Amino acid sequence: MYGRLLNLAYAALAEKEFKQEKSNFWEEPHQKASLWKPCADKKDSERLGKPDKSNGYLMVSANGGLNQQRVAICNAVALASLLNATLVLPRFLYSNVWKDPSQFGDIYQEEYFMKIMKDDVNIIKELPSHMKSLDIESIGSLITDADIVKEAKPSDYLEKVLPLLLRNGVVHFLGFGNRLGFDPVPSQLQRLRCKCNFHALKFVPKIQQVGSLLIRRIRKYDASQSMLDKQLLGEFMPSSASKMNDPTRGPSRYLALHLRFEVDMIAYSLCEFGGGEDEKRELKAYRESHFPLLIERLKKSKPISPSELRKLGRCPLTPEEAALVLAGLGFKRGTYIYLAGSHMYGGESRMYPLTSLYPNLVTKETLLTDSELAPFRNFSSQMAALDFIACATSDVFAMTDSGSQLSSLVSGFRTYYGGRRAPNLRPNKKRLAAILSENSTIGWNSFEDRVRKMIEEGQRVRARSFGRSIYRQPSHFMMEGRND
Repeated sequence: MYGRLLNLAYAALAEKEFKQEKSNFWEEPHQKASLWKPCADKKDSERLGKPDKSNGYLMVSANGGLNQQRVAICNAVALASLLNATLVLPRFLYSNVWKDPSQFGDIYQEEYFMKIMKDDVNIIKELPSHMKSLDIESIGSLITDADIVKEAKPSDYLEKVLPLLLRNGVVHFLGFGNRLGFDPVPSQLQRLRCKCNFHALKFVPKIQQVGSLLIRRIRKYDASQSMLDKQLLGEFMPSSASKMNDPTRGPSRYLALHLRFEVDMIAYSLCEFGGGEDEKRELKAYRESHFPLLIERLKKSKPISPSELRKLGRCPLTPEEAALVLAGLGFKRGTYIYLAGSHMYGGESRMYPLTSLYPNLVTKETLLTDSELAPFRNFSSQMAALDFIACATSDVFAMTDSGSQLSSLVSGFRTYYGGRRAPNLRPNKKRLAAILSENSTIGWNSFEDRVRKMIEEGQRVRARSFGRSIYRQPSHFMMEGRND
């Protein structure tokens, strides 16, 4: 789609190699980030504390993949506190999309989770025996996503759910996707969500061990230790025995790229990606097979053209566009890139503009052996946990869709534990579309300048705006000398 720009990118990167120029996007640019306090860093006196008597039991069956489930767990903790309820360890629904039977204990350390949250919320592994025979649906205590609006307020739960809990002694949330808003929420409940996400949810040793192996192979040697390593890998954190920067042993730093270009994302977007009629037919057939509700909605609404969707910034970035952004930011051809996810739409031919410009691109599938990956093969959430670790502990994390759950959670984790040494690169897709619309005439210097300004704008330290994710912007609560 952008052959001319790609040729300019090749030439520009070759010149930078000759001049030994370095990209300045390997470092966090804003020193004032040190003034911001983590969202779970609150005084003990501000804790809500556990009630003397529980109002009943709160059950949650979370839907979605790893990242949606993680958000659901944190929301469940906050709701249990709000309703003075005892939380039953959340369960995960089996999905025909994800095809993963994993439960909480297959991904996270149950005992550790309960230990960290014990001073705030009562948590048990399963309902008491005398409650198990209850038909929760028949007594009216089954609550689906249809019963609770998206981004619901605490008052919605106090008005609709608390009476059920008091009457029946138990409520069961079935689905529970995105059903507690970020505002207005009392600061104590926000703190609990943060404590859950950033402190209580630790991956099980099996995931930590292979995650550590993955990172050591990306880095080529045990190049660094960080708070991010410690939080995500626990006792499997890479050794510090060989920290000498020996250039003959390979790169000591890497960039992780979350490229959301899987077929489901592409088809659902309704965008076009330069593949002509064959692509249109293929994506149309996929939508009709996998997204019947989308098809019905489209029949009732005025269509938006693919070109207009692109102008509005609603189209996923292609591998080609991601390569141009990285080149515009000055990352050299030899940059070591870890690609999160797999099964990119279009396969090798679609990936070629990226892999030809940046040949040192690896995935968990290329770095781990078949036997090492075998325990995770049929468990998409556990595979996603490996990507989470590799992205969160990278020297730079680049995303192509800042609205995705993985990008949001990973970038927030890096902000929380990165110590101003874990930059996140977040494109503004609407601004990028405007830049790329000039692909036939724009000069490379102008392209570089505009792309850099776009990314720098996304790196600015700012207070979390109303309604935005506390998981992505976890340090907004207290700036030195002020409260938000």
